Amino acid sequence: MSDIGENIKMSESVQVETITKTNKNADESSSGAKNNSLRHRKIPSADLNNKSDELIAEKTDLLSGPSNGNNDMAYNSTMETNENMDIGMMAQAEFQHVAAQARDLGRKMWNVCNFHNLPQWLQDNDFLHTGHRPPLNSFQACFQSIFRIHTETGNIWTHLLGCIAFFVMTLYFASRPEEELSFQDKLVFIIYFIGAITCMGFSFVFHTVHCHSETVGKLFSKLDYCGIAILIMGSFVPWLYYGFYCEPYSWILYLILVCSLGLVAMIVALWDKFSDPGLRPLRAGVFMTFGLIGVVPALHYGAVEGFFSNFTLISLGWLLLMGFLYISGALLYALRVPERFFPGRCDLLFQSHQIFHVLVILAAFVHYHGITQMAEYRLSKGECEVRPAVV
Repeated sequence: MSDIGENIKMSESVQVETITKTNKNADESSSGAKNNSLRHRKIPSADLNNKSDELIAEKTDLLSGPSNGNNDMAYNSTMETNENMDIGMMAQAEFQHVAAQARDLGRKMWNVCNFHNLPQWLQDNDFLHTGHRPPLNSFQACFQSIFRIHTETGNIWTHLLGCIAFFVMTLYFASRPEEELSFQDKLVFIIYFIGAITCMGFSFVFHTVHCHSETVGKLFSKLDYCGIAILIMGSFVPWLYYGFYCEPYSWILYLILVCSLGLVAMIVALWDKFSDPGLRPLRAGVFMTFGLIGVVPALHYGAVEGFFSNFTLISLGWLLLMGFLYISGALLYALRVPERFFPGRCDLLFQSHQIFHVLVILAAFVHYHGITQMAEYRLSKGECEVRPAVV
């Protein structure tokens, strides 16, 4: 610091001498007399020393000042850097949050697509050109699609409503007092209702989630086909029970036959290739053949009760109507009518699968009406007559 002070003093002395010479030259140009007097004038050393001390102090402050300022600037720069880093991290987190919301919104805001834009595993019916759901890859998105318009909307809602209807009927029968309906009568009806609920429930879920992925689609298609077999087996239970009410050996034998064929149909339905679009006629044929087995006990029933008795005509009439509805629906499904003749015009409504679903529901209610009449007739007759069973 002493060296700095001496340098400053020397600098100030030079500055003072320079100022003096400058003033002297200026004065000489204005007045000759004053130039002579000023030339001999001297600055007091005390004043010069005081001035030098002031300048030294000022310069010292200037020297120390920038040092503190640099520290402040470095601190401020560090703070700004930290703040910028915090802002950057916050911006990145906000961007990731917005991106996640955008992905969720994209899943919710999917658009229907054309048949040829679907992946191979979703291409089932080439007569339906537009309105198909793309792969959704989310069960939540699949179930939310229930409330969207697409090719599966009709298939979903027909069997969803049918499932709910039979569930309500099950609760109604289960809650009826013992005086009105015995436990055995409740049981045979509830078995039928459970078959209908299972079939329509599996169907509703399959049509809802089969666009999730190929694996999920195949799994639930197998459950859908098994549900059809369960409905057919459940339909036989009350019919055989009341048809051979006084011949328990006969109805048990037929029930074993029906259940065995139902298990065979379910095993076939578990075959991976069974759900291929090209095997649609085979699927329809398997379940039609299974249902037509009912002709055998129907002929037996007519032989026992008389083919032309009023009760036989009424009860078998309802059963024949049920069979007609089932077979009609299966044929429309296998042949893909009417969309085969109106390609691209039945994409959302009146396609064969929707008509098939509606006919299945109608057949189920027709069957319910028929077995109700059979139950009322049998219960009104009282005790059974003692006679050998016809096998």
